[in-house]
Amino acid sequence: MKKAIRLFIIALAVAMVATACGSDDTAAIEGSTVKVGVENAYTPFNFINETTGTPEGFDYDIWREICSRLKCTAEFVEAGWPAVIQETGEGVYDTAADGISITEERKEVVAYSDAYMTTIQRFMVRSDETRFTTADEFIAGDYRLGTQVGTTNYELGVELVGDARIDAYEQFGVAVEALIKGDVDAVIIDDVAGQGYVGANADATKLLSDDLQSDPLGFIYPKDSNLIEPVNQVLKDMEADGTLEALIKKWFIDFEG
Repeated sequence: MKKAIRLFIIALAVAMVATACGSDDTAAIEGSTVKVGVENAYTPFNFINETTGTPEGFDYDIWREICSRLKCTAEFVEAGWPAVIQETGEGVYDTAADGISITEERKEVVAYSDAYMTTIQRFMVRSDETRFTTADEFIAGDYRLGTQVGTTNYELGVELVGDARIDAYEQFGVAVEALIKGDVDAVIIDDVAGQGYVGANADATKLLSDDLQSDPLGFIYPKDSNLIEPVNQVLKDMEADGTLEALIKKWFIDFEG
């Protein structure tokens, strides 16, 4: 019994220290400006609205909500991919939001938030594609695969078809344009992002139903960031009160481009 009480006291002390640290971090964030790196080229996470010329997307909405709750101001800064990962680790940005998959390799450079969403990688093809209807048929053929450099999509593509069959592009949007033009036969893409691109090109593209790989997504930070625990708590609160689900529905289910 004494051992159990002692363990309980130790656990309670650890929890109190963690809570105190979280409170200190939250207090330090209040009134600050948080520099958020975004690509502005990954619909519907972050992109420039062609009609209004204004930046929009899930990342803008969720970080404004996060800062509203933490009493900070989100300053969005356009950043290139995949350089944004290294630059965030070096402190150029306070955080980065770009549908970033959580990987062990990237954890060597940056710290992650808790996962706020899990995506499934799938093949996007032209809407009139009839040569193949499944992922296995595409993989077994001699078709060209488009994707973005420095992504887990690219890495998976190499595993599936080999790098000789891959055309890598600087941005996903360019890969989708190449698909529509017929330069490649499929694009490997996260399903939630793919829904956005399909919405914007409803008559030209579709997603194959086969699930290829599951990826949790998280925000990234410099490893010594004081944002990590406060933002994790906000994400938990947003999940509990339905805000996170509403944002996901807005940008990944209802979004039509």
